[in-house]
Amino acid sequence: MDLHARRQMPLFPIGIVQKLTGLTARQIRYYEEHGLVQPARSEGNQRLFSFDDVERLLEVRSWLDRGLNMAGVKAQLARRATSTPDTKRPEPSDKELYKWMQQQLGRPDAGPNEFQGDLSRFYRRK
Repeated sequence: MDLHARRQMPLFPIGIVQKLTGLTARQIRYYEEHGLVQPARSEGNQRLFSFDDVERLLEVRSWLDRGLNMAGVKAQLARRATSTPDTKRPEPSDKELYKWMQQQLGRPDAGPNEFQGDLSRFYRRK
């Protein structure tokens, strides 16, 4: 399974999305009504959001915090949909990701990094 498919996988119920984004359930439903996000539905009709949905909600929140109205947010999303990046970064291989993680974890003097959690103990140099 590639990274794009993983980012599209519906995983998070609305309660988790609220915690991740700082938005209320009403705000999230409002953005869904306006077509800014389209979560999948479970068999019980529960909304399930993907990583991409959460990222989109964070962008919407950021734009609204900067003073854009809903029309401005929709214009930003439309502009992004029509623009194509000149160069697409290739997806790193598992070996490249592992090497990068080892480099990040092998520098204790560099301060905090993305892996400063419980799993980092498995990747430390010996």
